[in-house]
Amino acid sequence: MIILGAILLVIGLITGIAVLWTIGVILLVVGAALWILGGMGHAVAGRRHYW
Repeated sequence: MIILGAILLVIGLITGIAVLWTIGVILLVVGAALWILGGMGHAVAGRRHYW
């Protein structure tokens, strides 16, 4: 999710498409939050680990 967000963010910045940039930022933030929560040992959406 983090990688997809970063790719969409870069494509949105290069092409000037604001929708891709916005979706990229959202995916990047959500992916980072899930990664941090999973790394701290918290269950995320009923799963102990989030990949």
